[in-house]
Amino acid sequence: MNRSSFLLSCILSVLTGINAIAQSIPKPSTFLNANLLKTNKELIQKGDQSLIAARNKLLKLADQVLTEKAHSVVEKSKTPPSGNKHDYMSVGPYWWPDSTKPNGLPYIRKDGRINPERFAIQDAEYLKDLCRNVEILAAAYYFSGNEIYAGRAAELLRIWFLNPDTKMNPNLNYGQAIPGITEGRGIGLIDTRALAKLADSVQLLKDSKAWTSADHAALQNWFRQFLDWMLHSPIGKDEEDEHNNHGTYYDVQTLAFALFLDDKRLAKQIIEQKTMKRIQSQLKADGSQPHELARTLSWDYSVMNLKGFFILAQLADAIPVDLWRYETPDGKSIKKAFLWMLPYAEGKKAWTSQQIKALHPEEFRPLMIVASAVYAPTELPPLPSQVNQPDDSLFLLTHSLF
Repeated sequence: MNRSSFLLSCILSVLTGINAIAQSIPKPSTFLNANLLKTNKELIQKGDQSLIAARNKLLKLADQVLTEKAHSVVEKSKTPPSGNKHDYMSVGPYWWPDSTKPNGLPYIRKDGRINPERFAIQDAEYLKDLCRNVEILAAAYYFSGNEIYAGRAAELLRIWFLNPDTKMNPNLNYGQAIPGITEGRGIGLIDTRALAKLADSVQLLKDSKAWTSADHAALQNWFRQFLDWMLHSPIGKDEEDEHNNHGTYYDVQTLAFALFLDDKRLAKQIIEQKTMKRIQSQLKADGSQPHELARTLSWDYSVMNLKGFFILAQLADAIPVDLWRYETPDGKSIKKAFLWMLPYAEGKKAWTSQQIKALHPEEFRPLMIVASAVYAPTELPPLPSQVNQPDDSLFLLTHSLF
């Protein structure tokens, strides 16, 4: 063998070895974008510079999360009507004291205007931070193998869900209360929508020594109880009956929890008996969302609700059911809802519905990125070239719309 042939043989051997390593990566057991996670991890191993840069940014973000304080639901100074601080508690954000009443009661609604009193009870903010931090730490563990990230994620999960002294009870009986009107509402379940992503992120920890099979079984038991409460309690059923983003994110949660509990029969039932009906009731034939357009923050809620439908389609892929291309008998679909909003996001049309705060078209960009990855080029009009240049490193790696 001459020298050139020998060098070529060595190069081929190295490339073959790299490919073998990449191919040996198993698909994670997540139910959101498992194939994407696997592919991106393989591409990182092969030296994809943009993904390596995204991973490095993710790890820096995870390092910051490691330094943040852990919180629990029992820290609040106020006590729920049950007398038990383990019960989650929040106040409706758009409800204000009635200035015409001496004591301000009952509160009155000002849609889109957040009453700062909401932040006097921190359960909602703590839960939001928990879900985001577990997502970051679990993704960092998956793309690095560093047990420090998994260990901190496991600690956060035990504090919020498992430890007797600090755990949250698996209900939302006192979510989004309205002073003078109600102690809790079904609408409060919008507070917990990110739990769907948290449950998915936990799947990335299953190979870690920090997250034991006993931990996982205990967390599944918590979500089993919470799902049962959502499906059968009066408050849970009240939220199920909502015909706007609240109903959409109710399905996001119940579907994700069913998948977390490995109940694909229930998951398929939710898609076929609930979500498909929501596409029928919430969308018009042209793709517009009348319930969201009626809000004072019509752009914000239209984007939020469409993200919910996209997440449902991502979750449905794990069953598998193709919601991306599903159409109702009269032609309504998630894709048409995306196409209806696209020209407004691109600045080709002016948004004419009420929007009492600044409109941010960049909020639509993650949807364009996901759509470009899901649909064939022939199914969509040409999208802006910058659609493939996301700034959020976590999103680039995971396509998480939460």
